[in-house]
Amino acid sequence: MGQQQLLLIILGVIVVGIAVAVGITMFQDNAVSANRDAVTNDLVNLASRAQQFYRRPTALGGGGNSFSGISADAAGLAKLTSKSTNANGTYSVYTAGSGTTVVLQGTGTEKGTNGSAISVRISVFADSTFVNQVN
Repeated sequence: MGQQQLLLIILGVIVVGIAVAVGITMFQDNAVSANRDAVTNDLVNLASRAQQFYRRPTALGGGGNSFSGISADAAGLAKLTSKSTNANGTYSVYTAGSGTTVVLQGTGTEKGTNGSAISVRISVFADSTFVNQVN
């Protein structure tokens, strides 16, 4: 083989290596983004259930226009869902219901930008919600 052919083979190997590295990075970024979206979707569902709890009368097991029945332990989350984990992540009550608001947190299964698991919080009010991506 001539020197020109060896040079082309080496150049081809370098280009393929760079393409593989870029592909792996894109796949990891997509996995993180998909997990963050899934955790956010689950939290929006839990927020909807928290608002239902808020509006339901206390005689029917609800909050009677208060989030105060949702505590920051497993019993508080059990009022919203039967499971605190799923394939997307783990969910908890971050800040207990103060009457007018409650904050729910979801921790995903993928690692975020700082190397720790992704984390999303949602503040639930009587008529609205606010999503905050922690990581």
